[in-house]
Amino acid sequence: MSDFYARSFDPPRDRVAITQLRGVLVGGEERTVVLRHLTLIAAVKPHCDGCHQFVFGDLRELDGVDVVVLSASASDDGEWDGATQSILVAPEAMKDLEIRAAPYYVLVNPRTARVVAEGALFSPAQVASEIASFLST
Repeated sequence: MSDFYARSFDPPRDRVAITQLRGVLVGGEERTVVLRHLTLIAAVKPHCDGCHQFVFGDLRELDGVDVVVLSASASDDGEWDGATQSILVAPEAMKDLEIRAAPYYVLVNPRTARVVAEGALFSPAQVASEIASFLST
């Protein structure tokens, strides 16, 4: 077993966060997601190995937080057919959250409308570890 643990390297940037995400689910349904609780927004993109677990996984490690899987664009080749998670295609929301590129995550506290954590997205376990201190408060 390796002693290597993937960690994100981006320090959180203190900033205001939107608390409503508007977009289209993969499949075509328009959707507005209102953030009511601490929410992890996992930004994914097509053809991304690191994004695969957030699209097709069960996200069990993230049970203590609401999760929204977000993308700037849909896969144009059916790659996400059969996804176990809903994927909200919302390029404006990514821009508003200052997510420059996927794979990336932001943790939003809607009570304060702030991004409280952020970083590169490797796996649900890695993200759960990085945001654990926010889940117990």
